[in-house]
Amino acid sequence: MQVSDVSAEQSSVREKPELTILYQDQYFVAVDKPAGLFVHRSYMDRHEIYFALQLVRDMVGQYVYPLHRLDRPTSGVLLFALSEEVARLMGQQFAERQVKKIYYALTRGHLSGAGVVDHPLKEKLDKLGDKHSSEDKAPQQAVTDYQTVKTATLPIALGRYDSVRYSLVKLQPQTGRRHQIRRHLAHLRHPIIGDINYGDNKQNPFFIKHFGFKRLMLFAQALSFIHPISGEKITIEADFDEQWRFVFRQLSWLELAK
Repeated sequence: MQVSDVSAEQSSVREKPELTILYQDQYFVAVDKPAGLFVHRSYMDRHEIYFALQLVRDMVGQYVYPLHRLDRPTSGVLLFALSEEVARLMGQQFAERQVKKIYYALTRGHLSGAGVVDHPLKEKLDKLGDKHSSEDKAPQQAVTDYQTVKTATLPIALGRYDSVRYSLVKLQPQTGRRHQIRRHLAHLRHPIIGDINYGDNKQNPFFIKHFGFKRLMLFAQALSFIHPISGEKITIEADFDEQWRFVFRQLSWLELAK
């Protein structure tokens, strides 16, 4: 069985995505962003047609303000404000680390238990967007909590190993550095499957061949915050998509594939 291809960073979303609205009130709208879709225009997108900001704006019929970043190949919960004032209030919550995010990643190897990665990261600069920024800036604090949810082994030899091992890892970043989760998991020597920047050049081709599609296996599953107008705690969640569930079935994680 082969599921439809969603390529990594370098490939385009060729058909107009049908975005699912996960949450909406008069102040916010949140959608489930598919892998491969840019949030908004950037220097990398010269050949792109579709962007989450444009699609969400057309869906709700008004201008929207993106509140946080999801890398192009990352799927999951993406939140927009519907006014400049609400965007400003939420910007304060993000800056003060009051917004909680939960991600899931499929990684190389068996990562044991739970822990905290407290590993400073040097800022990653865009070639154009950050061209006036200093490259000599000191590494910034970066902290990620992680917990291994599942492990699996495929009895297939790869390179110098006699089997292929995977972990499903739940992650909660405490800081918001660019590519933080991807870089922290690579620092642990358990890079995310499909990561073309920090990943494994043997595992990634094997995954494409064995599972039949190509993408970064990183998913922004949930986002929680205090509503700046009502004061309520809001938690927005997305479901694993069919490609994730396909992998779960192949790895016999059947309870996750429902």
